[in-house]
Amino acid sequence: MEYTYAALLLHKLGKEVNEEDVKKVVVAAGAEVDESKIKSLIASLKGVDIDKELENASLVSAAPAGDSKAPVEKKAEAPKKEEKKEAAAEGLSALFG
Repeated sequence: MEYTYAALLLHKLGKEVNEEDVKKVVVAAGAEVDESKIKSLIASLKGVDIDKELENASLVSAAPAGDSKAPVEKKAEAPKKEEKKEAAAEGLSALFG
């Protein structure tokens, strides 16, 4: 995760996102460097428009989570479960009481 953050920081600052600079950022942050992870990240970012990807990610996170009726239905189910527990407890008391 720290490698991704390093790449995003470099991009935000207008610097080139390359292996050497990502490594410098990770070292400066005090984390251990895994060369293979850095190489993999740089290879996966090759030809990617980071600004466009960030914009798409923002649109996804801003999208509504879903139907607002769903939580109401879940709340309606909760008392039914409690009723079942009470009925079960009554049945046990009839056995021993």
